[in-house]
Amino acid sequence: MRSPRRPRPLARLLPRLAVLGVVAALLAGCGDDEAAQRTPGAPVSSQEAQVLSQVLYADREAGGADFEVRAPYAEGTVLVLTGEIDFARSIGRAQAVTTYGDGRPDETRTLFFSEQQLYQGDVPGLGEALSGAGLPAATYVRRPVTASGASGTASLLDVLVQMVTRLSARSADDPKSFGSYTWRGTEQVDGELASVFQGGKGATIAVGAESKLLVQYVTKLQDFDVTITLSDHGDREIPLPADADTVDLAAHPEIASTLGL
Repeated sequence: MRSPRRPRPLARLLPRLAVLGVVAALLAGCGDDEAAQRTPGAPVSSQEAQVLSQVLYADREAGGADFEVRAPYAEGTVLVLTGEIDFARSIGRAQAVTTYGDGRPDETRTLFFSEQQLYQGDVPGLGEALSGAGLPAATYVRRPVTASGASGTASLLDVLVQMVTRLSARSADDPKSFGSYTWRGTEQVDGELASVFQGGKGATIAVGAESKLLVQYVTKLQDFDVTITLSDHGDREIPLPADADTVDLAAHPEIASTLGL
């Protein structure tokens, strides 16, 4: 899916989501009275830092989750991804809907993605393009997920799916790396009570009071906020589209050109 305007240059996404400023946890070892008296902006305690270091690993251990990504990247224009992610294999699927504020109809795509590949279905003109090129019919187009293009930028869609796949880790982080985090308060996220923390780069993270799993992450990309909400954590099994039902755009750049992908 293409954005009406390309993002301005972004810093390259780094291997761990912790570097993106994403991880947090609940107050650890504080009673109700102490928590009630705590001032937003207070530094995290050593106990909290220990819990913070486990959050991405806990997401992986949970198996997966449903997710919603909301990115209002232009005035009146919002890209929303709604789907589920298998953290164990870093594979997801979603419906991507771009809603415009200028009267244009919504643009909808069916997505599957891994850390390396992005599949798009419901692409207008795909059947005609394949037929015109003498290629067999297919439901999906596939291309590599890229962190940045020749211009030094990545498409917004690539950035968002990478953010989702990086909401887990194979091991815990070093608690010492969370010394700059602060407590921001508590709030309800999809009906679940959560504690909110902020990283040194400004991202905010909400963690469920009972589950102690990541339930929401908000960060700024350029001049707009991206909000990722996770729910219903648990095992997921998401098969990627079959090769026979997919056209590889890297092998057929003429199809990518025809479709504007």
